[in-house]
Amino acid sequence: MDDSSDFVTWQEIDALASEPADHRLLYGSEPSQFLDLRIPKGDGPHPVVIVIHGGCWSRRFSTLQNTAAMADALRNEGYATANFEYRRADEDGGGWPGTYLDVADAADILAHMAAQFDLDATRVVASGHSAGGHLALWLAARPKLPLDSPLYREKPLTLLGVAATAAPGDLAAARNPMTDPCEQDMISLLMGGAPDQVPGRYQQGSPVELLPLGVPQLLITGQHDPVVPVRLGDDYVARATAAGDRAEHRVVEEAAHHECNLPGSVIWPYLLANIQGLFSPQKSRE
Repeated sequence: MDDSSDFVTWQEIDALASEPADHRLLYGSEPSQFLDLRIPKGDGPHPVVIVIHGGCWSRRFSTLQNTAAMADALRNEGYATANFEYRRADEDGGGWPGTYLDVADAADILAHMAAQFDLDATRVVASGHSAGGHLALWLAARPKLPLDSPLYREKPLTLLGVAATAAPGDLAAARNPMTDPCEQDMISLLMGGAPDQVPGRYQQGSPVELLPLGVPQLLITGQHDPVVPVRLGDDYVARATAAGDRAEHRVVEEAAHHECNLPGSVIWPYLLANIQGLFSPQKSRE
């Protein structure tokens, strides 16, 4: 899954220094069911950015260490950050529906513990990278799930919007282009089958099938991304816009896949601006 030597690798992102989290919260009893909470200085309640790492929905590539530096940098910008770990598709209990339920339960615990940690659970934005971008979009989509869905949770945490990087919002369209860089068809492993085998799962787990989401979706992709091609972001945003959502896709030159998680990279100013704009939409239009 390495990129060209001209670009950043996931191993280099994992090696970035960051300040430790202020709290580690457990949302389940399994080893991967936790999140790292970082809280900014000053009085709250603090707006919250949910951060979800990628890694092809596989434990072989990434953990929440891959988004630790980004979560730390966002904390320094004045946001509380909740960096999620979750069971991946190749992990016991992961895949369908466990991976989805993990990110749902991690999000919902923030609302339950907001008072304890001085968080503003009414001002939450989700940001995810790659597979985590898919899950961030899905967090915004899940209020539209039917009551009989195995992914349904009553009164899910409401998001102001999503600021995602290299995000495959259409799982069916992403299967083929992501198979080689992920070293296997991880989307079919995540879902328990191909779209024609388990269509109902794709209807509930692929954000594009739940459009319109009703919140802004701001996507960023590196021009040279070998994992999630630019066209996937273009196509998703076109469908979201056609459905009536506010959706935008920025393509950043001189970037590939992992610059997304590097504070100070060419992608960082756009990601930070997207997050700031979701919290202050009036300011972002000025």
